[in-house]
Amino acid sequence: MLTTQEQTTGVCLKGLPSSNLAITTKCSMAKKKVTQQRSTKSQRPTLALIAHDGKKAQMVAFVKDNYKWLEEFDLIATSTTGQLVAEAGLPVKRVLSGPMGGDAQIASSVAVGACQGVVFLRDPLGMHPHDPDISSLLRICDVHNVPLATNLASAMLLIRGLRRTK
Repeated sequence: MLTTQEQTTGVCLKGLPSSNLAITTKCSMAKKKVTQQRSTKSQRPTLALIAHDGKKAQMVAFVKDNYKWLEEFDLIATSTTGQLVAEAGLPVKRVLSGPMGGDAQIASSVAVGACQGVVFLRDPLGMHPHDPDISSLLRICDVHNVPLATNLASAMLLIRGLRRTK
């Protein structure tokens, strides 16, 4: 017989330490929150696309190579990246450029459950004047358990995974 907690989360928790129970409960509550918010607005998951200048060509190639899959998402992107995505033919909501607050705007969308995944092709070797905003976005994704891809291999896994949760 399943406990009420196990019935709610769909996960059998017997034998797990109580700390794992709290983590599992928090994760299931976060998933319910995202599902409820998505069902009231749109059935399509929202995916954020961000690329530093040295990675924009990779982002354009990623968008073109995965065009059919990306059509299934509501896309948001920082300014220049969004322009490139739009030029590739996909509808995208553009926010400010990263250094002008765009990374913070996307972090805000993640925090309120309006964004279910982030593809951030960043230049790990470059210096960026908006490093605090970048760090904040990465932290917000971790806090809210939102998948974040920082390279092409993880970006492919992310869009495949989000397509299955629709």
